[in-house]
Order: sequence, then structure tokens, then C-alpha cells
Amino acid sequence: MSTFYDQKIIWITGASSGIGLGLVKVLSKQSCTLIISGRQEVELQKIKQEYEKGGAEIYVLAFDLEHISTFDKLTQSLIDKYKRIDILFNNGGISQRAIASDTPLSVDRKLMEVNYFANIALSKCVLPYMQQQQSGIIAVTSSITGKFGYYYRSGYAASKHALHGYYESLYLENKDWGLQVTMICPGSIQTAIAQNALNNEGKSNGKEEQRLQEGMDAEHCAKQIIKAVAQKKKEVFIGGSELLPVYLKRWFPNLFWKLMYRLKH
Repeated sequence: MSTFYDQKIIWITGASSGIGLGLVKVLSKQSCTLIISGRQEVELQKIKQEYEKGGAEIYVLAFDLEHISTFDKLTQSLIDKYKRIDILFNNGGISQRAIASDTPLSVDRKLMEVNYFANIALSKCVLPYMQQQQSGIIAVTSSITGKFGYYYRSGYAASKHALHGYYESLYLENKDWGLQVTMICPGSIQTAIAQNALNNEGKSNGKEEQRLQEGMDAEHCAKQIIKAVAQKKKEVFIGGSELLPVYLKRWFPNLFWKLMYRLKH
């Protein structure tokens, strides 16, 4: 792993917390350049100060994923500075905790805007440069909910399902250009995703979930992600027993539906 990331220019979105921060912690020990992005510049600067001593150069580029119109200029600024982008960890996003019938379309649109449209928009900005350099990696943080629907996550699940269809197509179209795509499907990871999830009013849920608190540490998750990308895996599932429905749906669909229904009761 150490030689794979040496001298790479690596852009990480959602870098101020959760899995994104875990990626920063692990990759900061490599001889690479990390561009860390999120909405809160002050927090990103603190992360830079804390982890830049590990060996990596860290550059802060704060922006909001909802402001898609800024992406072209942001990407161009990085190309002007570094001449290339080797890896994009497209990690930023937001979850949901609301029943579908109580959720207005505006909330579904926001989930799609942040999790899907912003995600692919940033990749569209980076892609021409990766084509030009005949190499590049886009690592996309999806979810196991991108492989099956689940209670209170209808809009979130839809946005994650959409990512899989898009990036599978993108990979096939650009394989000859040297593009690698890795879809990352975490299960229960210790992050603030539940507290920050949108409720049916489009506001933060504000509640922790025991399932996530007992899940995998975000830094350990990041190590598995970094290993999977270095191994050029197209899809990786990270977690514990919560990954079981992924395989049940594939091989035993009738059992899958019975189990998922019982989980609510």
C-alpha cells in the first residue's frame, strides 16, 4: 500500500468527519499530497495542522457540495497548482431518517442533489484530466443501502442505487483511458451520519443510533478502503453481520424479503 500512494495527488471530499477524516488520518502517513474538502474551512485547517506532520502535504479546499456551479473553477485551481489529480475519493454526502409517505419531494430532491448530482458533477470535472493523463482513480462512497432498500431511507437508498448504475457505466466507457472506479459500500461505521441525517422536514435528525456506535471504527474502515483501491477492486463491502442482506438478496431473495420485513418488528 505504501508505494501505491507515493507521490499521488489525492482529493478527498467529506474530509472533516467520519470516513473522510479516517482516510485523511491513514493517508497522511504516506508520501502523497492530500487535498481535503468539506464545508467548514476552520475545521479542515485544524485537521491539516494535526495530520500534516505524518509525511503527506495537505491542502485545504473548502466548498459546499450543493454549490455545483463552483466545481469547474475549483477543479481547475487544483490542476493549475498540481498539474494532475490521481485519485478522487468522492466521499461527501448525507443520509435520511424518515418514512417515505411523510417525506416531501423537496427532501428527496436534496438527497439526490447532494448524494448523486454533486457526486457525479465533481467526477465530470475531474474526468477530462484523468483521460488526458491516461490514468486516474475515482473511489465512490456508496453504502450497503445502495444494494438494497431499507426502512426510513427511501430517498437515501435511491441516491446510492443511482451511483452504482452511473459509475458502472462510467467505468466501462473509460476503461481504455486508464480509469479505475471503486465502489465503496460501508455498513455500520462509527460516524455522525445518523445525527446529520435528514428527517421528513429536511432538518438534521439529531439522534445517535446504537447500531452505528457499536459499528466499525472509521479509521479501520478507511484502511480497508485504501487497501481495496490499491488492489483495484471494483466494489468492496465493509462491515460486519449487517452485510448479510447484500448476499441474501443476491442468492436467496425470498429469504432476504422475509428477513428484512422482520427487522422492523
